[in-house]
Amino acid sequence: MTSTFLTVGEALTDIVVSADGTRREHPGGSPLNVAVALGRLGHTSHLLTRIGADARGDAIRAHLEQSRVQLTPASSTAEPTSTAEATLDATGAATYVFDLTWAPDPTGAPSAVDAVHTSSIAAVLDPGAATVRQVLTAARETATISYDPNARPSLMGSPEGVRARIEENLRLSDVVKASDEDVAWLYGTEDIEDVVASWLDLGPRLAVITRGSEGAVGFARSGRVQVAPVVVEAVDTVGAGDTFSAGILDALAAKGLLGASGREALAAIPSDDLATVLRRAAALAAITVSRAGANPPWSHELA
Repeated sequence: MTSTFLTVGEALTDIVVSADGTRREHPGGSPLNVAVALGRLGHTSHLLTRIGADARGDAIRAHLEQSRVQLTPASSTAEPTSTAEATLDATGAATYVFDLTWAPDPTGAPSAVDAVHTSSIAAVLDPGAATVRQVLTAARETATISYDPNARPSLMGSPEGVRARIEENLRLSDVVKASDEDVAWLYGTEDIEDVVASWLDLGPRLAVITRGSEGAVGFARSGRVQVAPVVVEAVDTVGAGDTFSAGILDALAAKGLLGASGREALAAIPSDDLATVLRRAAALAAITVSRAGANPPWSHELA
């Protein structure tokens, strides 16, 4: 089932430094990657962001257009496009250094959408975080709200300093997806069960934790479901978690579980259906892991 999505958050230029020192640039940002994945999967995908009227901004606009993502009218600015330098280690894992200004303008953003997604820096970095919360609050009346905390310690500061803001976003959310590394950094524990229980008490109907080589685990009223990872030859992990987030939304759309009217059905999702959602997301993320950079799959690649 094709649905309409609005993703809110940073779009920037990823400067990827390989283990051998090679540097390459391409469009990135966690929310941008989600919007691109949804567009490539055939959904109507809108992105509310902030990019400059410069060469890097032009590259992002071209990337979005090629991936069938519609940029909201006020997303372009005269200021420079933000950057994130990602240094890869020998395993392909990335660490980031950011040069980012986040002050989006929601003017002209669509209101008739099935779901709104936000993630990472956009939801906690001032002054734009307040705008993000305003968009989520307004959208809750009709749309599913999806959130990925996607911790970036170099910009978010201390876990203690950002935790309350992340939990404020969780109160607005129906779906939360995070990695076990996010949980460990935010709460200083590897016991995801207690953390997820506290998150579900705040309001989300569905929580999903990705666990790298151990797969993913989902939590809903129906209980706990774990799925194995899809094993591929990894090139790098850039964009994999974002593709997983898009995969969850894509699978929920296929099951007719998006929109405010579907909140109770989402909370009561049967275990078998939840497993299907997680396997769909894992399969999509595996394709992204198998190639360089944040390069989510197209719908025609999934057959």
